[in-house]
Amino acid sequence: MLFSRLSERLRRGGHEVFNVSRQYREVINLIRLRGLEAKIIGKHGGKQLIDKLRASASRILELTSYFEEVSPDVAVSFASPEMARVSFGLGVPHICINDSPHAEAVARLTVPLSTKLLTPKMIPKKSWTKYGISEEKIVHYNALDAWAWLKDFSPDRNVLSELGLSDSKPILTFRPEEEFAAYLINRTKNRTSIIPVIEEILKENLDVQIVAIPRYDEQVKHLRRYFKDKILVCRNSIDGPSLLHYTSVFVGGGGTMTSEAALLGVPTFSCYPIEPFIILRYLIEKKLVKLERDPRAMAEKILSTLDNIECERSKQSERAKRLIRTFEDPIQVIASEIEKTV
Repeated sequence: MLFSRLSERLRRGGHEVFNVSRQYREVINLIRLRGLEAKIIGKHGGKQLIDKLRASASRILELTSYFEEVSPDVAVSFASPEMARVSFGLGVPHICINDSPHAEAVARLTVPLSTKLLTPKMIPKKSWTKYGISEEKIVHYNALDAWAWLKDFSPDRNVLSELGLSDSKPILTFRPEEEFAAYLINRTKNRTSIIPVIEEILKENLDVQIVAIPRYDEQVKHLRRYFKDKILVCRNSIDGPSLLHYTSVFVGGGGTMTSEAALLGVPTFSCYPIEPFIILRYLIEKKLVKLERDPRAMAEKILSTLDNIECERSKQSERAKRLIRTFEDPIQVIASEIEKTV
């Protein structure tokens, strides 16, 4: 979502841009959904550490060959350990974009090897310098990453018909946590935290539409097997912001869609299973997200929100508008730093 906008901006500036990605369910589906062109190099390593390491090592070799082929002047990634390592090894400046200092493994493998680090202003520089980068190499932009693609967003109503949904009754959208991420391995008890919340909602027999947007094929299979036809489990990637626009209440276990929902004025709850990361804490402090880990308490808060949905949505929208009025366009800041490096 961010890099498609960034690529467009750089091409308009006269630069030649090569997009690469790895074989990863959601990214590949979004690339196809948006008609983008990208070279697919390597794959996601899955949940096991040994598989992550093997996939990373293999991708480094493949990326090295690709660098030889296209000979880039600068490399830009959203904290890709493989891109950072290949860039460093071949003497190519690497610009790292990252809003997740809580992802320690990734930060340790990218930040020290990067020429510049671009990150939201809400994240203090001291959160990054501990990973081995000096303050002068850190560039802040005053916005959340999601603002890069939401600032000129227009909802597409077709998302409702594609999913068989109606806007005549409430839509509750759920997004599980990124349980295969290194920072959550062995901390989710092999059961995504949205399941007990959905169970509590189903007990109420409400006339609502429940949608789950899994991250991995394993989550798709598990949720479909667990809930059968009681909820809609998205099997393919969708136009997330458009669905969120028509969503009554959003419950997220991660960061990006939680930020999207909050900035779009959707009443937003988080069930993030461990200590909140900096961006989530920021959204909570701004009263744009409510954190609740107890499934029954979460269900009660959702029901209360639905009972006063117009008022709750109005208050959320006003808080979001006040915040985004202060934001700058991350794409312009990032593109400017890239051009300075080139």
